[in-house]
Amino acid sequence: MDFRLAFHPKQADKKIVHSDKLFLIGSCFTEQIGQKFSHHKFQTIENPNGILFNPISIVGAIARYIQSQPYTEAELFQQNDVWGSWDHHTRFSSIDANICLQKINDAQAAAHQFLKDANWIFITLGSAFLYELENNRAVANCHKVPTDKFTKRLLTATEIEAALQQMFVDLKQFNPGIHVMFTISPVRHLRDGFVENNRSKANLISAVHALVDANPMVHYFPAYELIMDDLRDYRFFAEDMVHPNYQATQYVWEKLIASCISEEAQLMMKEIAMIQSAKTHKAFNPTSIQHLNFLQTNLERTINMQKRYPYINWDAEIQYFSSANS
Repeated sequence: MDFRLAFHPKQADKKIVHSDKLFLIGSCFTEQIGQKFSHHKFQTIENPNGILFNPISIVGAIARYIQSQPYTEAELFQQNDVWGSWDHHTRFSSIDANICLQKINDAQAAAHQFLKDANWIFITLGSAFLYELENNRAVANCHKVPTDKFTKRLLTATEIEAALQQMFVDLKQFNPGIHVMFTISPVRHLRDGFVENNRSKANLISAVHALVDANPMVHYFPAYELIMDDLRDYRFFAEDMVHPNYQATQYVWEKLIASCISEEAQLMMKEIAMIQSAKTHKAFNPTSIQHLNFLQTNLERTINMQKRYPYINWDAEIQYFSSANS
């Protein structure tokens, strides 16, 4: 007897390979998947503005990456002696406005350069609820400012679709070869309410699929459906019952590999995983002949991988095995 319906995403028309450059932006689920890509030596950049949830803030961030438009002090605000940006996560905030600006603009410049040559942009939408200031300025992060300073509204599917469509047009002009992969975050924004969260996700899904249906270079990976309709169990959530736990994220990652990553890249990932595992190995006796041989074997394996795949950066691994073996 079956107690659940397994969901197997269809095979992607275009597969991801290790020579691709992957730009990831969006909710916290973006960073979880981005870390797995990075661990397997894919070339990535993750959330240059920090975590972003709503599509308007994501679209605005991408527009500024394309324009390579630096921020000015006039665009910052000060709250409790700390300078921050309404477009950025609090990790950019500082008690010194110049430091805050420097961190923001360094990230802007890096994002512009990476996006120019990126093969893929992964966009994970988290919520269709938008927070705005009195002047109707969209806010990406409320920075723990009292809620009475903002107006909250639910973006319609039509609004979202229009914003995403313009973003896609701008991306194609900036980088004609780029493919877009949309996902909807399975993180449930229950502080908005159960019904409101479902309305929010529905508007995001509707808008995204309008773009996917109209553009062959726009794709959708069903991370949301894998969590909500396949796993469908609170044991796959963290203690807050909102965020997917490690097992759930790993399940989605394995489905992503099977659906979207080329067979050659999957074989490389297995070899890379062996090297990464060796790098984290803790020896009982670090000076033993056995351990020194272990380090030398993995140094040679890493150097061989560097020769075979020169577009991957192996410096950290070679340095580790070399220094530990010296």
